[in-house]
Amino acid sequence: MTARIYRQPKAAGQSGFHGTHTWILDYGQSAQRHPDPLMGWTGSSRDTQSQLRLRFDSSDAAVAYAKKHAIPYELEQPPAAHIRAPKVYADNFAANRIQNWTH
Repeated sequence: MTARIYRQPKAAGQSGFHGTHTWILDYGQSAQRHPDPLMGWTGSSRDTQSQLRLRFDSSDAAVAYAKKHAIPYELEQPPAAHIRAPKVYADNFAANRIQNWTH
């Protein structure tokens, strides 16, 4: 199974970017999971590598680790960040405003 190297995405419920600068090497699941006979929940497989998640400071460090240990990997580049221009509250009351001001 190939490992996946990617950058931690921003949390959906948060506005900050804390923890999004680390790169993660995540092993794929190579063995099928089976249900627990007593409770019926999906149990873990015998594959312990699927439980590992290694963190690195850069993508180069993660790739070097994968090459050193002969781990097949796929490197996923993060999408380009789209940063919007900040909005200024005073623009709502500007004299050269195009739209009508209604309240």
